[in-house]
Amino acid sequence: MSTEAIIAARRNRMAVLARCKSSRLQELWDGLGFEPAYRVLRGPESGLVMLRGRIGGTGDAFNIGEATVTRASVKLDDGNVGHAMALGRDMAKARLSALIDALCQNPETAAFIDAQVIAPIKRELDDADERRRQETAATRVDFFTMVRGED
Repeated sequence: MSTEAIIAARRNRMAVLARCKSSRLQELWDGLGFEPAYRVLRGPESGLVMLRGRIGGTGDAFNIGEATVTRASVKLDDGNVGHAMALGRDMAKARLSALIDALCQNPETAAFIDAQVIAPIKRELDDADERRRQETAATRVDFFTMVRGED
């Protein structure tokens, strides 16, 4: 697997973990039966990050505001290190996400975790997004203007 593919897979995995609910992540993790030996390198600890945006997506950058995030870093006994950051103050989710990141440094373990944890969560998140899109579409209003006969 190329370096770009590995980075993309890790980015996608961490994006799913950042969006999932802690309770669902813990439930799927418990189902794996993994109990890897690790030590905490950092955190979990909460702090603030500045959110930036651009008007129209292309305009000048500006500060939208601050958001609370929690980050964690762990190191497995085999030397692999994992990092995670998630919005909010859920320390258990940040720690577990960092542990999953560390375990996924091994390609075989990554494939197993992707199939057993990441794929179900991603499917649930995609389904929830689709439901929200359909609910929003149902409230859509089409405005139109009748042509005035003044011209």
